[in-house]
Amino acid sequence: MGKDEDAVAVCIVCGMGVCMEHAIREITPVWRGDYPVRLEKDIENVRRILCQPCHEALKENW
Repeated sequence: MGKDEDAVAVCIVCGMGVCMEHAIREITPVWRGDYPVRLEKDIENVRRILCQPCHEALKENW
């Protein structure tokens, strides 16, 4: 995001380190590792950390 900050988390999708300001923690769908990609509802309701670009990409496909 063009900033030089310490990372407080790692995005579960792309592995990018994210600072406190840009970390998004919310319940996300679970995807299986096959193709085509299928998103399924997370029945455990676990909150996961995402970076902003991956969060936007997932929101488009929910």
